[in-house]
Amino acid sequence: MSKGNNIMVPEAKQAMENFKMEAAREVGVNLKQGYNGDLTSKQAGSIGGQMVKNMIKDYESKIKG
Repeated sequence: MSKGNNIMVPEAKQAMENFKMEAAREVGVNLKQGYNGDLTSKQAGSIGGQMVKNMIKDYESKIKG
């Protein structure tokens, strides 16, 4: 059973952190390094939504060749 948002490939941790920071900038949310428990649900959802949007865009560009 999976435990939340654990990264499957430990070497990818910094890349995922960079990806999250980039998505936050794109939606205008100011993230800081480390704990960001002061974010609203709307802000956190915006970041997650942007990450998914970027992943889909990347996937689509790869399958189109």
